[in-house]
Amino acid sequence: LVVLDKNGKEVKLTRKSETQYTFKMPSGEVTIEVTFAEIAPFKNPFMDVAESAYYYDAVLWAAEKGITGGTSATAFSPDAPCTRAQMATFLWRTAGSPEPEGGTNPFVDVPADAYYAKAVQWAYALGITGGTSATTFSPDLTCTRGQMATFLWRNSGSPVTVSSAHFDDVSADAYYAAAIQWVYEQGIAVGTSAITFSPNDSCTRAQMVTFLYRYLGE
Repeated sequence: LVVLDKNGKEVKLTRKSETQYTFKMPSGEVTIEVTFAEIAPFKNPFMDVAESAYYYDAVLWAAEKGITGGTSATAFSPDAPCTRAQMATFLWRTAGSPEPEGGTNPFVDVPADAYYAKAVQWAYALGITGGTSATTFSPDLTCTRGQMATFLWRNSGSPVTVSSAHFDDVSADAYYAAAIQWVYEQGIAVGTSAITFSPNDSCTRAQMVTFLYRYLGE
């Protein structure tokens, strides 16, 4: 899909979804050019992602959509912990990698040229995440299961839950309590047992893409 202004210059597009793009209308007429082509089936490039794994479809979906790559050309490292920077980046990419709106990056540990810089600023501007302090984001810290639930919940507008949390390790006054109840109600995540969610456990890369896959209803 290509949009050209009256002088034949390409207009920048912002991808909103699989079927929707937007652009800022320039002065004068525009020309929209569309090319259709058959898309070949995506092949699994990762030697460590078995077809029988619960996360197989989610990993291939994330790789095909450009939400995440592997840790190498042939490895995804599904059991490696997902960092806070990766979580923000994955979520930002599912939104179409939009430009951050308003404000500046307040975090001294998020360099402007980092791959996750725009993602962190975008998530912070929308209230999806805060820092680990007023001036630090701690991008390399592992994202916990409680943080994962909170990221997704806030990204959905912090919806009200319809029932109380039933996990013994999720206190009602915890910052992630409503978020965990919501991801459970939505079928995005289940507990680590019938009565525990393990909110402080590390969230792995496989878990993270699976939660995103379910979150988006893929």
